[in-house]
Amino acid sequence: MATCLFAFPAFARDHSALNGTWTLVPAKSDFAGQPVVQTGTVTISDHQGVTIVSRSFVYEGATETFFYSDSTGNSRNSPTIHTGKDLTTKTKWDDDVLKVTTTQSGAVTLESYSLAADGTMLVSVARPEHTPITLVFQRK
Repeated sequence: MATCLFAFPAFARDHSALNGTWTLVPAKSDFAGQPVVQTGTVTISDHQGVTIVSRSFVYEGATETFFYSDSTGNSRNSPTIHTGKDLTTKTKWDDDVLKVTTTQSGAVTLESYSLAADGTMLVSVARPEHTPITLVFQRK
């Protein structure tokens, strides 16, 4: 019983470690030949079992900013959010990695957010028919 009581606070602490606003470091990121993101921010808020992930990116040569926002609930099964006819997102924690799965027209994109040993946040993005990319963010 004592083991369970001590394990839960450590688990919860891992989730809040990603809280805050993060700024993209393009020079340290690996875009794997895909369009380069010139600027970007990610804001993560995990409070009382509800996690919100908001992302804003400007791609090289683009004339607009792309903004995405997803959240988890505090239920054991993370919610699925339907934001359009063919678009759903599901956000969940897998130990200390925050995973956002987006399905659009049958294509699944998986984003994995984790804290690196040097304090930066790593975001791995795997999309169908694309080489996975790794984005590096520093706390703002």
